[in-house]
Amino acid sequence: MIPNPRPMLSAALVLLSCVGALAQDRGTLSPKPLPPLANPDHPATPARELFGRKTEPAPMRARTIGFYARGCLAGGVAMPVNGPAWQVMRLSRNRNWGHPALIRVLEILAVKARDEAGWPGLLVGDLSQPRGGPMLTGHRSHQVGLDADIWLTPMPDRELTRLEREEMFATNVVAEDRRDVDPAIWTPAHVGVIKTAARLPEVQRIFVNAAIKKALCRDDDPDRAWHSKVRPYWGHNYHFHIRIHCPSDSPQCKAQEPVPPGDGCGKSLDWWFRDAVLKPPPPKPSKQPAKRRSALTMAKLPAACRTVLEAP
Repeated sequence: MIPNPRPMLSAALVLLSCVGALAQDRGTLSPKPLPPLANPDHPATPARELFGRKTEPAPMRARTIGFYARGCLAGGVAMPVNGPAWQVMRLSRNRNWGHPALIRVLEILAVKARDEAGWPGLLVGDLSQPRGGPMLTGHRSHQVGLDADIWLTPMPDRELTRLEREEMFATNVVAEDRRDVDPAIWTPAHVGVIKTAARLPEVQRIFVNAAIKKALCRDDDPDRAWHSKVRPYWGHNYHFHIRIHCPSDSPQCKAQEPVPPGDGCGKSLDWWFRDAVLKPPPPKPSKQPAKRRSALTMAKLPAACRTVLEAP
């Protein structure tokens, strides 16, 4: 099914301004705490302001609550900043938290990709905040500890310094015209690491730039089953986004619909390369001020997220 362009193109203007840029935004060596809120208990206070001020996980049984883009995380676990085949980036963001199931998947993927796909190791971007929930900047999802961004930059064969983790840029693998990957940058190992991730049974979806999906569709492996999990979406030219299934210990986790059948390499992919999609016309001037998306408040999140937020 070809996407309906109008709402998706409108969303693209927002996503292009934050998804790709977010992977490139520098961190800091000296993060400062956010100032206290004047009235945190007011019903109109955005939930992102509340969850963004929580620097430690809720000391509760690990479980995800709600949907990927509308929920929270209890008992979050931090991804270790160094591992045998991974390093965590942008430590100042404090977004390397997830459900234990996600951490296990990433640790398994890192080693399998190194040993079986020739990818030297993962540079791990954002997972979730310590208690999940909406973030002050960037992602609309990543709220329940089941999403992770993996840079499309191979891990160097040394431990990165703290300054490098905060300031080095992820690699843009998409060509300037956005119709394909850059052949000077794209390698078989890029195919290998994404394919390895998609073949993990715990993985529900992987989001990539449409140009990356096109390159993956050219893979001549007779096994095409993994392709259905890899979905094109705006941005994602510097990283790929892994999303895992709801864990069995989380009955309040709201699952996403299954991926459509087929490899996704047909007409639905062609849609992304139409001129109207790659080069959308600027919005027509209007006398009416642009409507801003209303921020999620605690009332719009599952009720159990209040308990997670208020846990000591």
